[in-house]
Amino acid sequence: MEKISIIVPCYNEEESAPLFYKETEKVRMQDFPEIEFEYIFVDDGSKDKTLEEIKKISQENENVKYISFSRNFGKEAAMLAGLDVSTGDYITLMDADLQDPPSLLRKMYEMIKNEGYDCIATRRITRKGEPPIRSFFARCFYKLINHISDVEMVDGARDFRLMTRQMVDNIISMREYNRFSKGLFSFVGFKTKWIEYENVERVAGKTKWSFWKLFKYAIEGITAFSTAPLIFSSFIGLLFCLIAFLLIIFIIVKTLVYGDPTSGWPSMVCIIVFVSGVQLFSLGIIGQYLSKTYLEVKHRPTYIIKEKN
Repeated sequence: MEKISIIVPCYNEEESAPLFYKETEKVRMQDFPEIEFEYIFVDDGSKDKTLEEIKKISQENENVKYISFSRNFGKEAAMLAGLDVSTGDYITLMDADLQDPPSLLRKMYEMIKNEGYDCIATRRITRKGEPPIRSFFARCFYKLINHISDVEMVDGARDFRLMTRQMVDNIISMREYNRFSKGLFSFVGFKTKWIEYENVERVAGKTKWSFWKLFKYAIEGITAFSTAPLIFSSFIGLLFCLIAFLLIIFIIVKTLVYGDPTSGWPSMVCIIVFVSGVQLFSLGIIGQYLSKTYLEVKHRPTYIIKEKN
């Protein structure tokens, strides 16, 4: 009997986790009579009763596994932990809030089996229920990353996807500390098909992704899969050197021809402040890459497990 591993990262999802399990079990009984489901709930240091709810579910079903972190390590770490312990022939990542419809699983499974794909990925065609400002910046991010990165990232892409064991093994083999899974999925390659669906609002609870967290996540993605910011920083430095050289020539010629000495300290102050800002901006870009390197060479674990069954 084939097995599908369902990895569910959870952070403060005490209301959503039981609802997710019940809904997915309905799909399993209706659409997958010949397939075994393995549930892997990863409690990412929740502060509510998420772990207690997951334990109750695991007592009802021996195919339900759980992992509890010693603290909040983030969704990327939770997904990696689930992938590490998964044993299925096919593996899927799903959110506990039911924004990833379990009803799509059968269609995804048949595409992999019958059409020879290694991965069936999902993307939202609408952002219903999402703040307009967040949607705007999300679209800008995908346009930017696809221009400066060698890997393609689809606008509206979700982590919800069904993958073969071969693809998952290759993703697991990349043990980098600073993880950006959407990029890693594209980096490993393999034959992928995208299916679209309209955005589904959370079944319970509130989103844990604030604008600031999404912004930091976007920076993670850019620095993880592109060196274009470093090239941009170098280009800006070269441009300002050229401008400064031309201004020096202009001032010398103006002084020799018109006898007009250099004047205008307010404009000089503005130029100094502006150029200093550009220098600090460029140093910030370099600092981002240095910080990533610093964290990588420490070889700290991506996550620490406190409890599991």
